[in-house]
Amino acid sequence: MESPQFEELQGSLERIVYTNEENHYTVAQLLPDNDKKMVTVVGNLPSVQCGETLKMQGNWIHHTQFGQQFKIAKYESILPSSVTGLKKYLGSGLIKGIGPKFADRIVDVFGAQTLEVIDRFSGRLKEVPGIGAERASRIRIAWLEQKAVRDIMIFLQSYGITPSQATKIYKMYGDDSMAVVKENPYQLARDIYGIGFRIADQIARNLGMPSDSSKRIQAGIQYQLEQFLSEGHTCYPKELLVRAASAELLGVDEGPVERQITQMAHDGLLKIEPREDFIFLAGLHHSECGLARKLKLIASAPNRLPSVIIDKALEWADEKSHITMSDTQREAVKTAITSKLTIITGGPGVGKTTIVRNIVKILSYKKARIALCAPTGRAAKRLSESCSFFAQTIHRLLKYEPSEHGFAFHEGHPLEVDLIVVDEASMLDVPLAHHLFQAIPITASVILVGDVDQLPSVGPGNVLRDIIESNRANVIRLKQIFRQHHASQIIVNAHRVNEGKMPENSPGHTMDYESEEIEGESSPKAANGFGTGRIQSSSDFHLLPAETPEAALKRIVELCSQDIPESFGFRPIDDLQVLAPMHRGVCGVENLNRELQKALNPKSKDFRLRGGDEALEIERYGRLYRTGDKVMQIKNNYDKDVFNGDLGRITFISKENQRLIVRIDEKEIEYEFSDLDELLPAYAISIHKSQGSEYPAVVIPVLTQHYVMLQRNLIYTAITRGKKLVILVGSAKALGIAVRNNETAMRYGMLKTRLCE
Repeated sequence: MESPQFEELQGSLERIVYTNEENHYTVAQLLPDNDKKMVTVVGNLPSVQCGETLKMQGNWIHHTQFGQQFKIAKYESILPSSVTGLKKYLGSGLIKGIGPKFADRIVDVFGAQTLEVIDRFSGRLKEVPGIGAERASRIRIAWLEQKAVRDIMIFLQSYGITPSQATKIYKMYGDDSMAVVKENPYQLARDIYGIGFRIADQIARNLGMPSDSSKRIQAGIQYQLEQFLSEGHTCYPKELLVRAASAELLGVDEGPVERQITQMAHDGLLKIEPREDFIFLAGLHHSECGLARKLKLIASAPNRLPSVIIDKALEWADEKSHITMSDTQREAVKTAITSKLTIITGGPGVGKTTIVRNIVKILSYKKARIALCAPTGRAAKRLSESCSFFAQTIHRLLKYEPSEHGFAFHEGHPLEVDLIVVDEASMLDVPLAHHLFQAIPITASVILVGDVDQLPSVGPGNVLRDIIESNRANVIRLKQIFRQHHASQIIVNAHRVNEGKMPENSPGHTMDYESEEIEGESSPKAANGFGTGRIQSSSDFHLLPAETPEAALKRIVELCSQDIPESFGFRPIDDLQVLAPMHRGVCGVENLNRELQKALNPKSKDFRLRGGDEALEIERYGRLYRTGDKVMQIKNNYDKDVFNGDLGRITFISKENQRLIVRIDEKEIEYEFSDLDELLPAYAISIHKSQGSEYPAVVIPVLTQHYVMLQRNLIYTAITRGKKLVILVGSAKALGIAVRNNETAMRYGMLKTRLCE
């Protein structure tokens, strides 16, 4: 077979039109040598910068929409030597400390020798106006780091490593980076966020590592088990794990996989639970066992709360709050004050907040030491406001110490509390619950408040449900709606959905999900199960028709950019939140964010640079980040003191310093460009990510294309996130599928079993 015949093209890279950092696909404009007319080049161009000279092999093609293009098959980069090329190269943000302004100054002084000066004679940079010894030193260090990253990038570019990932590899391993990768590429998957098993496996294959090597099989077992844990399991049956890891992931026989599981258990990496033949990661096994042990100890210990004459205390609380509690609420307060471990559960508007507020009021008057906490910052803030008592996130309550890689409060150094109240307890996963309960003294009483019918935690386990079903706690189930005032359709419809009934578009008009018609009198709204498509400020709950994903997308963008702000006065970015069942697809989180960013935060035409080093936008990981964007932190970062689910706004982007700043809860958090895989656009987020939060207004697409995700607790959770306005956009058929589907996904775990022992 003959090798393909390629043409050659060489020139200066003038402009990068588009780049996808996931696969390196780039569209750029190139000025060929000895030519004044720019051409378009397309192909995989990892780690290139404007100003570089590229020597390429490929073929000319004709694109039906964009015309003639040069499709790149191979390329090599030649550092620029012309003054113009050097200015573009250095001004592109390549080296931290050099932006467009300083790039011009440096090249004006040193001309074609600029790169040699930076590389070998960096002290001479002080000859440039505005550059002192400190900045010259920083530029020299950044240049050397960039050279090292570039060497790594050249080594790894054929293995699927992005420039940002190469930077992380260098930060982790320094000059040993290539040695570590060659020795055991699977170590990358363990050490570096954003590099998973599949990328590491591709590197290993290209390096010639055999498919049955113990390093590969052990890494595959851990990866496969972690995939199951990401679905909410704390463990997995050995037989199913072996089958998935061997045939589906690694392509090897089951025997070697079983042997490596045994070896990993012997080495302390895994735990095998013999009763059920379940396989645990060692850390999760420790967390689950420790959580069960501590829960039982707390539940069985004597109550040390201050003695209270309950009837008088309840009368006093009613008088102070000017709200008369119902008999059920009074019994709940009494139970919580006299019990060691109490769970208060129920849907929206059933009085959970009133109960907690009065418990805190009574016991704080009796000088009890009380701590209020919640899994997220938003939930903690809401708890603090409703109880007029300081509340904080669990992470901040336990005080994480980065230098120790652990929490300040733990079993050996417990919290000094008599009562701890945990709100939004349905969000507790096993690791977080374990850390929390290890820090609670056995003498303390615990109240868990949450809605067990919502989605379970994103992390592994089903803590709240397992505790309820184990009968280790006193459980108070609230059903009577107090917060209705005969006005809030949000609360009424949330309870309808939770009971398996279709929501009402307006009082007395209920959708039937078989015929997609409304039961009741004929009216314009009854023409379609999802109403007329118009919204009225007189109602807080709307069902708007959109039979196709494209129609739903268009309607959602209109709602967020025009209709809702005009009809209700909500701020488009700060007050509105789109909640989607899925990430992919036309109405998935990713595409919704792209379209909403265009509508709500378009690129300003008259934007001015601040100090010459601020950029309006930057693209990383195939996503565009723009000043003013709404973003979400997607992993716990204890060093930055930000956590999974925290929302913020981008306030500043600097190409020169390769960083951006996000304002989160009135704090300015700085991110390196290489850290942006922790930060996602958040005009739209998944319903799972919305747990524990409330928003003034939510918009929810519900389409048959979301079929695999449509279940009752998902829609119920989404509706309960809206405080003042909820709008569902889609079809009655899709909503009917969700309301009827009460089959919640089973999670493997042994917490309930351990609690029942």
